[in-house]
Amino acid sequence: MTSATGTLRALIACLTLTASLAVAAPAAAQDGPTTLLVSKALDGRGGVVENATVIVENGTIVALSGAPRGTVYDLRGLTLMPGWIDTHIHSGGGFDITTGRAFPRDVPPERQSLYAYENLYQTLQAGFTTVQSLGSARRDLDVRAWIESGRLPGPRLLTSIRSVTPETGDPEAIRKFVRDVVAEGADVIKILATASVRDGGAPTMTEAQVVAACDEARKLGRRTAVHAQSPEGALMAVKGGCTQVEHGARLSEESLQAMLEAGTYFDPNNGILFSNYFEHKQRFLGISNWTEEGYAHMEKARPEGWKWFRRAREVGVKLVFGTDAVPGTHGRNFEEFIYRVKDGGQPPMEALVSAMSVAAAAVGLEKEIGSLAPGFQADFVVVDGDPVADITAVRRVVFVMKGGRIVRNTISARRGH
Repeated sequence: MTSATGTLRALIACLTLTASLAVAAPAAAQDGPTTLLVSKALDGRGGVVENATVIVENGTIVALSGAPRGTVYDLRGLTLMPGWIDTHIHSGGGFDITTGRAFPRDVPPERQSLYAYENLYQTLQAGFTTVQSLGSARRDLDVRAWIESGRLPGPRLLTSIRSVTPETGDPEAIRKFVRDVVAEGADVIKILATASVRDGGAPTMTEAQVVAACDEARKLGRRTAVHAQSPEGALMAVKGGCTQVEHGARLSEESLQAMLEAGTYFDPNNGILFSNYFEHKQRFLGISNWTEEGYAHMEKARPEGWKWFRRAREVGVKLVFGTDAVPGTHGRNFEEFIYRVKDGGQPPMEALVSAMSVAAAAVGLEKEIGSLAPGFQADFVVVDGDPVADITAVRRVVFVMKGGRIVRNTISARRGH
């Protein structure tokens, strides 16, 4: 065993003990049925359920009415809804513990893994019970395994592991890359079809390359997410039959119409992502393309992005929730709801649904999560207030359940009825 591996295991073991102590009381109370008494619930599809009795057994919703069973949690006066889904995060990275700088260089493996765990845990506590990590983070595989085994509390983690880039090669090389990354355990294929917004967002891949990636992924039963800051990138994604277009700071009527006709999901990231970069500018400035020129590009792209966000809504493109979460964003993912409502003009219910049933469909789990109905996973987020009337209520998360296990609770419980 290497020193780094030993240190990592020791640190994770310590974190596991701390996390288990934090949730031990509610977890122990869930050995049998659990009942949630709810005066108002959102069903995840745009509907409202009044005065529901949500009964959970074996991690699954079994009924929305009937006599309470097992441990009862009185959530009346609050709003319950399916756990939120963020379809675009970056699990790793953080602000250096010493300098405060983002993405510190020469970070040992054990600290990299701790950043990832910290980010995911904070995101779970914020009400996001499922996330999709779209970057180059092979550590996602280990973290995902530990979460799935119950060793670490965290959101359901979907990952691309690695990304298809212009350097991946010609179409045949890209097809091989997709086969390899799927064999490694990737849930989704990430494709960098254009440059970063900080570099202007021009196309960096050919249509043949993008088509090859999406076609090979489809053959293997995998979805695709295409980084596309320009209309050319979005059009290549549509022609390739790709699942989802990310960012889209610059689009066109042609690309929106193509996305609409193909049923392509669109995940614009104009809110918390840009705000976070500007709020923490000194932590990012000078790293890679976070330069003064890069910041000037972002300043220009943000209003342009909101323009195409509003136009996509008008046209009817399927808008899905994603934040592109990076250091400074994890655990505050819900701020994107507020930006989309206040700056993008999206109705609150529509914004919320985009992170529930719409997001579930986008990640291929529409029969398991994202809806409040019998047979679905017992993933819930409860907020103090009514987010349909006041979207800022999403900041007041008081209760989170994932797969029938309570992972955050400020509500007292009382034993069986």
